[in-house]
Amino acid sequence: MGLVLLRYGEIALKGQNRTFFLRKLRRNVRRCLKANGLDGEVWQDGQRIYVETDAVGPALEAVRRVFGVVSLSPVQVVVPDPQDSGRHPSLEAIAHEAVGVGLRAGLGPGQSFRVRARRADKSYPHISPEIEEAVGAAIVEATEAPVDLSKSTDVEIGIEIQPGRALVFGEVIPGPGGLPLSSQGRVVALLSTGIDSPVAAWLMMKRGCGVIPVHFSTSQAQTEQVESLVESLNRHAYGWELRLITFSHEQVLAPVLDRLQAVHAERWACLFCKRVMLAKAAEIAHDMGAAALVTGDSLGQVASQTLPNLEVISYGIDKPILRPLIGMDKTEIMDLARQIGTYQPSTQASYPCPFLPDRPLTQARVEKLEELLEQIGGTEGLPGASEKGSKGRQGIHV
Repeated sequence: MGLVLLRYGEIALKGQNRTFFLRKLRRNVRRCLKANGLDGEVWQDGQRIYVETDAVGPALEAVRRVFGVVSLSPVQVVVPDPQDSGRHPSLEAIAHEAVGVGLRAGLGPGQSFRVRARRADKSYPHISPEIEEAVGAAIVEATEAPVDLSKSTDVEIGIEIQPGRALVFGEVIPGPGGLPLSSQGRVVALLSTGIDSPVAAWLMMKRGCGVIPVHFSTSQAQTEQVESLVESLNRHAYGWELRLITFSHEQVLAPVLDRLQAVHAERWACLFCKRVMLAKAAEIAHDMGAAALVTGDSLGQVASQTLPNLEVISYGIDKPILRPLIGMDKTEIMDLARQIGTYQPSTQASYPCPFLPDRPLTQARVEKLEELLEQIGGTEGLPGASEKGSKGRQGIHV
């Protein structure tokens, strides 16, 4: 059986709620192992979480996607020699194991290394610099690798001294960090086939939110593409399964477009389209106990995402609208999409909106919106809307 050490980050800063977050994290790691067909034990000892499994490689690949995990390492355990009366592993035994880790990492004359030691057990007879010096000397003798104490070193050998044992590792695999999934309630995310909205959903998952994806589809092919995006997101969703809710884009938007065309206000189509979708998403949020809505808006990226237009789109929606990409540029969003595995399904095909006007409005105003709502006869009969004003659930304007 192999041992994997998991590290968490901001959870350690939690006060009386820390136990809640750690319990969620351990539970999600167990669900991750089960979902990937892996056997293993998950437990916590002090400020560390461990996974013991006979499938270390597959476990590393799966658990690295669990939100709340900052990094993880396969570790070798060094225990006291049973013939020795001491309660600590010897420095020689630790150095021997560290040499083996270095050799397996490919250390040689052409690769530099450094040793970082941490003493969780302060009763260990050697302080951290002494451990690093002795282990480093043993590695140099065995491999002829040069020492480089900077962060740009090729290999870092880590040593953790714990009560009754030492852990030795030569690999630190980054995790997504954040908070354990489903620790922060539910949100409804508008999901399209584009690059942005799946990344926005992933970022809210990273902050611990259970995401309810909603898609307004123009075709069966588009629906299938969004389903593949949901499948990609579910590879990270240990602790909450994303289940897609789909509506017909045309059926939802057609009544609004008819009224806009009647008053020659077609330039408002994109803004009213977004308002209709948010209104419908707000209804779903009420029905499913979600606290907020999520969109993939990035400020200024397209016509509907200028600051004045975002104000108009949001006006009267009675759920908070979260926009995790708002300050990111397209290159950053694309890089993150590649990292999390949604870029490829997002770029399989492109589905331009069939209702896009020739000259979309870029500088809308709330005052003009209110005038237009009066002009088209209020909001009666439109999805997610009511005549009762802009307060509460019954007051969502589209």
